[in-house]
Amino acid sequence: MYYIAKFLVWLAMHIAYKLRFEGRENIPKGTPVIYASNHRSNADPPILGAGGRGKYAFMAKEELFQNKLFAWLISSLGAFPVARGKGDTGVIDTAVERLDSGRSLMIFPEGTRSKDGKVGRGHTGAALIAARSGKHIIPVGIVFEGKLKFRTHITVKYGTPIDPAEYCEISDTPNPRQLVKLKNRYMADIKLIVEGEQEAPAEEKKEDTADE
Repeated sequence: MYYIAKFLVWLAMHIAYKLRFEGRENIPKGTPVIYASNHRSNADPPILGAGGRGKYAFMAKEELFQNKLFAWLISSLGAFPVARGKGDTGVIDTAVERLDSGRSLMIFPEGTRSKDGKVGRGHTGAALIAARSGKHIIPVGIVFEGKLKFRTHITVKYGTPIDPAEYCEISDTPNPRQLVKLKNRYMADIKLIVEGEQEAPAEEKKEDTADE
């Protein structure tokens, strides 16, 4: 059922948009990963899913699960609910469980859609999930001009995998400062992919506090 639904989504995305994928060779085979992407539109999850491998899991706001039919559809595609702005710590446990079950995780660290295409300030949720699961992070850029519409040209760019063990201890209780360094790394990579601009190295930036 999952792969039938995935194929239908893949087909719909290729009909709706002119998709191109770059850097798919950077996606490791045979292991789940964390796709950390910029956020441009509500179509980002199926657009991102059209180019990846295997099964996925992704967070969706809890309001989307109020309609039983739609809830069944997105749940069958790997979605699980998150209560935004309520400190829902259980969602981290669910994300780690999905990765441990063999599903790759899609996450949008900015937490909200960009209105101008620029990459915003990220949160440490992806870093925390990576530190607890040990799974590599793939920075991703979804790039297109203007507003998303029918047959828009979209390029999905997959960056080099990031090993969380290079930045923090793999643990159920990782160090918050280490999580910020990891977050700074993947946000810098996403910004470079999307905007062609490299942020200052994490050690040269003003220390952030852990956001999530």
